[in-house]
Amino acid sequence: MTISSSLNAGVAGLSANATRLATISDNIANSGTFGYKRAAADFESMVISQARGAGVYSAGGVRASTSRLIDERGALVGTSNALDIAIAGRGMLPVTPSVSLGATTGERPLQMTTTGSFHTDANGTLKTHSGLVLLGWPANADGTIPIMPRDTVGGLVPVVINANQTAGDPTTAMNLGVNLPATETESGATGDPLPLSVEYFGNLGTSETLNITFTPTVPATGSSNTWTMVIRDSATFDDPLTAGTDESIIGEYTLVFDDSRGSGGTLASVTTVSGGAYDPGTGMLALTVAGGPMTVQIGSLGDPNGLTQLSDSFAPTAITKNGSPVGNLTAVEIDENGFLTATYDTGFTRRIYQIPLVDVPNPNGLIALNNQTYQISPSSGSFFLWDAGDGPTGSVVGYAREGSTTDVAAELTALIQTQRAYSSNAKVIQTVDEMLQETTNIKR
Repeated sequence: MTISSSLNAGVAGLSANATRLATISDNIANSGTFGYKRAAADFESMVISQARGAGVYSAGGVRASTSRLIDERGALVGTSNALDIAIAGRGMLPVTPSVSLGATTGERPLQMTTTGSFHTDANGTLKTHSGLVLLGWPANADGTIPIMPRDTVGGLVPVVINANQTAGDPTTAMNLGVNLPATETESGATGDPLPLSVEYFGNLGTSETLNITFTPTVPATGSSNTWTMVIRDSATFDDPLTAGTDESIIGEYTLVFDDSRGSGGTLASVTTVSGGAYDPGTGMLALTVAGGPMTVQIGSLGDPNGLTQLSDSFAPTAITKNGSPVGNLTAVEIDENGFLTATYDTGFTRRIYQIPLVDVPNPNGLIALNNQTYQISPSSGSFFLWDAGDGPTGSVVGYAREGSTTDVAAELTALIQTQRAYSSNAKVIQTVDEMLQETTNIKR
């Protein structure tokens, strides 16, 4: 009956507008919630088919469907916490509830969030105040990230940062810039060896020394421009019974310097007597110290920045190396590529984790959970773990939070429209009630 369908349509209109009012209320309530994605209510008409030209019409009414606009991105808000993390662009941070850390069956549930304020708990686990634990890929000892699966959470582990941890950074590369006196290779010179000690750091953070001697070749007449360089390592010994006094030789080289007008004072040739080979292209010596391999840059042939033979003074001009002694953790920060880097009080930095970004084909199809987290659903499609900045994903931003996507002015405007629409539907029901009353009065 047409009049009954009008009543049903009015009731459907009240229900649809009540649903829309609920989304508006939720959006306004969360206008200050970091990472909140606003909800939207869409109306769909329901049509009851009628025969063409029948002269009657039955109202089908309206149906409301709600969705959360997860792909909308809020403005980034700067903070003072290095581990307040947001995403500039597409992608989400992988997290898991803290209650799942003790689970003994199955893999940890994967949840996603676009922003979070992370702090360490008593065990050093990085998580939010609401209990969301940040997941990442642990780095190797040398700071490299191993190859991890991209379509499963099998490689992800909770990020743990112990505030009292210490670490050492062994020396693996060194640059020697030393000037040798040209007068020492002339006839009549004393021929005394010139010593040089250079500190380096072992695998356990211990301070070791490369003891280098430069012995000139003194000819009977003229100048030889030739030196013998012997390198000893304080951490290795020929005889354990004489440890500390009998350092083993790890390299011996014959150095010949150019005395031409164009390249005078630079290396003309390097001959390996023992130890690691010399690469004339790069100017590197491939040494092996007690802790492992080490490259020492002495300069390529004709290079004025390595070993030189000029004037009458023996002077180290530039000696640099990597590595540092054992240090205490002072700070942890995240860069745009999602790498968590630890800084120690001895001045070196170390990469400890990489935080990948999770992406799905249809972000709006994700299941919304509490605390601005989301979960995979059939509508969203399968997830993939990207390096930040690769594929469709954006960059990771530290010292920042993503603001709510709620536009309060727009929501208040929609609130007025919803109120008027609700009142209009109520008026329809009132009118239908009056018409039914008139129909009842016909019998009287």
